[in-house]
Amino acid sequence: MRRDRPLRTVAAVSTAVRALLLAVVFTALPVTVGVAMTGGRAAAPPATYSPTALGDLDTTTMTIGRASFCDRLPAAAVTDALGQAATYADSYGDGDRRAVPGNGADVLHEYGCVFRAGATEARAWVFAPPVGVARAKQLAAARTPGCRVLQGAPAFGRPSVAGSCGTKTSTVTFRGLFGDAWLSCSLSGAGAASTLVDRTERWCAAVAQADQA
Repeated sequence: MRRDRPLRTVAAVSTAVRALLLAVVFTALPVTVGVAMTGGRAAAPPATYSPTALGDLDTTTMTIGRASFCDRLPAAAVTDALGQAATYADSYGDGDRRAVPGNGADVLHEYGCVFRAGATEARAWVFAPPVGVARAKQLAAARTPGCRVLQGAPAFGRPSVAGSCGTKTSTVTFRGLFGDAWLSCSLSGAGAASTLVDRTERWCAAVAQADQA
């Protein structure tokens, strides 16, 4: 399950949009989340955390910022998602150059973070450019072979979509529109996706609340 391709330069936005619509919808790309980012080492920020089921949030009325939010993620939310304290954490921002699968190094136009502990990875990212409802519906409707939509999943913005990919190693992803911000979060780990769904929902609830405008 791959993630939405990062947006590139402004001049290439239309090309990136076409690539996004053709790209696979869900991501298995590993990243590590939560905590203050210091040279790839995890350092917990001063934040509190109360586990919240995604279905207990009215995400359809929430708005979030199209800006960096990783330093507001509670370390306890990361630990809950990973099942143990993060051993690696990294973040990136609009304009950073990073490796993109299939494209080599590229300039990203999104804000995101990645967390890892053992074979488990949690990730969250939001597009820097605004996203309209029509485009969001196209992104939510996109499908890729080997992945399936999680029917009956709680809303994650409006419109939104939840999906899973993989068998021995699975990735569960929630993506949706919050105001004019397209937000995504995912959790990857060993075993069936069904074992990750509840933890992914709590993780995505924490991400949405940390990034709330």
